[in-house]
Amino acid sequence: MRHILCMKWGTKYGPEYVNRLYAMVRRHLKGEFSFVCLTDRSEGIRPEVRCLPIPELKLPAGIPERGWTKLTTFEADLHGLKGTALFLDLDVVIVDDITPFFEVPGEFLIIHDWKRPWRITGNSSVYRFELGAHADVLAKFRVEHEAIRSKFRNEQAYLSDEIHQQGKLQYWDASWCASYKYHCIPSWPSSYWRDPIIPKGARILIFHGVMNPPDALAGRDNGNWRHARPARWIADHWRE
Repeated sequence: MRHILCMKWGTKYGPEYVNRLYAMVRRHLKGEFSFVCLTDRSEGIRPEVRCLPIPELKLPAGIPERGWTKLTTFEADLHGLKGTALFLDLDVVIVDDITPFFEVPGEFLIIHDWKRPWRITGNSSVYRFELGAHADVLAKFRVEHEAIRSKFRNEQAYLSDEIHQQGKLQYWDASWCASYKYHCIPSWPSSYWRDPIIPKGARILIFHGVMNPPDALAGRDNGNWRHARPARWIADHWRE
């Protein structure tokens, strides 16, 4: 069974992010799949999406979240789900067929971080794994979270290191997951007169930092490192 997993907690992202993500997956994934949203707020989410509670991570109160909650996708028994899961961040934009993400062999696949490619660190906006196969990663964090948080800045750094030590870390084809920040916005100063593009070979656009799809669509840089013109083509993809 193929599952698409996403996670929504708090109020940063509204239900429209889940609904549009489902619609993009439906347009770009061949064959049957289940779509699961782990969430504490299911209001307004379309009925095709199965909403399930986020497993409790038990983080100490007041610490920076930094995505640590994502580690609960590795529960030994995640609501009884079985099969292969592809996790997608809510703010990605799917622009081409994502069926190959389920076809590449490997135990654990993730984006290779673009900013420091000499490091093993992955970007966890898109990762694939067998449900229940990496429960040890979550169990270790629950026991050693203080030491782990002092060593690793965020969840994806810890996750990448742990899976790498087990010899199971693999990366997606470098062209498949493109950074909107690094690969879509033209270089300065041409970003002032050239529109953002979809890079050749890209299947999923990743929004990290201060820009989300609505910002890119409107041309709001939100203090981003580079000025960007409106990417009106996002409306063709980021829709229900």
